[in-house]
Amino acid sequence: MATIATTKGTVIIGSDHGGFDLKIQIVEHLKTIGYQVHDVGCHQPERCDYPDIAALAGKATLDSSNTLQRGIVVCGSGIGISIAANKVPGVRCALLHDHYGAVMCRKHNNANMIALGGRTTGVEIAKEIVDAFLSTEFEGGRHEGRVGKIMSIC
Repeated sequence: MATIATTKGTVIIGSDHGGFDLKIQIVEHLKTIGYQVHDVGCHQPERCDYPDIAALAGKATLDSSNTLQRGIVVCGSGIGISIAANKVPGVRCALLHDHYGAVMCRKHNNANMIALGGRTTGVEIAKEIVDAFLSTEFEGGRHEGRVGKIMSIC
């Protein structure tokens, strides 16, 4: 009898050239721990523009067919791609540097995307951040109103 593989869901991921190497490491990690990955680009380390990748990743993260609705974006510093991702209506992207931030962006802000810096974040720290982001749930309660206020800002 064939075994049917189960998945924890699909994580959207994207990077520019500055985040390409870290993105490849994160993709392998995600697959190892049971996630499917939808990589919106870039698919080679040649120069590309992070706003284009952030828009693709943000829209794919929010797509109603994506039940997990979590995304990861990476550029050289994580700054530019996080700013661009947050321009996509419905995205709450947190630029992260550590485990604590990964937990808190989920618990208190219901972040649906994270940004990392390919030139500033080591692979093992990035894996720890990704794991915390994907395993932490939104607390709701007193935080729901604040997230609602964030989402109402035009």
